[in-house]
Amino acid sequence: MTNQLILNDSVTTNLDELDKRHYLHPTTNPKLLVENGPKLRFSQGKGIYVKDANGSQYIDGLSMLWNVNIGHGNEELAEIAKEQMTKLAFSSSFAGFSNEPAVRLAEKLATMGPGDLNAVFYTSGGSESNDTAFKLSRFYWALKGLPQKRKIIALKQSYHGVTIGAQTATAIPAFHTFSGSGMTDVHHAEPHLTNCELGDKSDPNYDGCIRDVIEKEGADTVAAVILEPVQGSGGVHMPPVGYIGAVRKLCNELNVHLIADEVICGFGRTGEMFGVDNWGIVPDLMCVAKGISSGYSQLGAVLLKDEIRNTLVQYDDVLAHGFTYSGHPTACAVALKNIEILQRDNIVANAKNMEFEVKAGFDYLKERHPSVTNTRALGLLAGFELYADRDNEVPFDPALLPATEVTEDCFNRKLILRPLASKVGRNIVAIAPPLIINKQQVQDIINILDESITVFEKKHR
Repeated sequence: MTNQLILNDSVTTNLDELDKRHYLHPTTNPKLLVENGPKLRFSQGKGIYVKDANGSQYIDGLSMLWNVNIGHGNEELAEIAKEQMTKLAFSSSFAGFSNEPAVRLAEKLATMGPGDLNAVFYTSGGSESNDTAFKLSRFYWALKGLPQKRKIIALKQSYHGVTIGAQTATAIPAFHTFSGSGMTDVHHAEPHLTNCELGDKSDPNYDGCIRDVIEKEGADTVAAVILEPVQGSGGVHMPPVGYIGAVRKLCNELNVHLIADEVICGFGRTGEMFGVDNWGIVPDLMCVAKGISSGYSQLGAVLLKDEIRNTLVQYDDVLAHGFTYSGHPTACAVALKNIEILQRDNIVANAKNMEFEVKAGFDYLKERHPSVTNTRALGLLAGFELYADRDNEVPFDPALLPATEVTEDCFNRKLILRPLASKVGRNIVAIAPPLIINKQQVQDIINILDESITVFEKKHR
């Protein structure tokens, strides 16, 4: 046994050194990575749990990147991937080529999607989906004889990805400005101003709302508004009552496309199959990824309304947009099986049921901890904030990074969560476990949070 431990330590050390030397990690502090090596090297996953290289088990409280909706280690998905790879691992969709899994999945998405979102353009992930939606919206308007309708309006605090178009629409400063490679004709509006979007110009917050930005730029120059039904990486911000419907009404009124970024919200995360289903609206384009395959294969898509599809298919030349892996047969086969499991096992309903358990846990944390406030959850997309004085909305010193400190203590207790920044500093704790989680496992998360917040408050209050 001792010799085996020595061997494992040797392997781990060697891999860590190779990691530091050769692996440039995404969304990571590169200097700290090179100095300290990887924070955690995953080796296994089952259900809501993952293990590191040494066999230590962690609760995955964020579904890795909001995406492992049906949990880790699902053998049905592994088997379907093997079956499809053995039969036809990859084929191109360029030049009119096709494959059965891509067609079957497109049909399935058309039956599942809200309203008349009946056509699908495949991508490899969320950033590509949002970029594609921008392009297809602009291309549609050009085909309609309105090429000047090019501008995209996103919301402040939004996150839409890291390709050039998606990065420009993203309003989280570090991502928005990275490498100075943003594109033109993208504007950002103040979020969640329902009365303003309904046209109340007497509202003191009217300046900078979506309606105001469109009026100032001219509706004849605006192609689309993009929004997340629930803002994810920007802070797990829930829209107020009536807001999503108000934006839909606004876009109809001013002849502007509404793009729903469902990359995080889609496939059950909010307790409905799609986030917009919570408000009963139909976007013109809907971008999906992440939960479409529960992270088991790289896949994204844009669903389009019939009117947009019917216009695009009149174009008598090459559609000069597409990805090598658009309609990847293995990824599509995995997605089909993933959706089958979501529906067969009532996993979306479970997410809704567990929302109430999360909210009950948050109430418990608020009773015990004067720092905990602004709790929110929709399905299993949840978060809360930490304030020095919640009654008077006094934040902690931003340099303190309260959410980072709490989530680091949770990590030491074998729970993976994510700290997010708000206007008052990094004080938001995000929670989004796999949708298969049960009541006891939710309680386990709450118990660890209770312990970590206790340590934090003893130190800083």
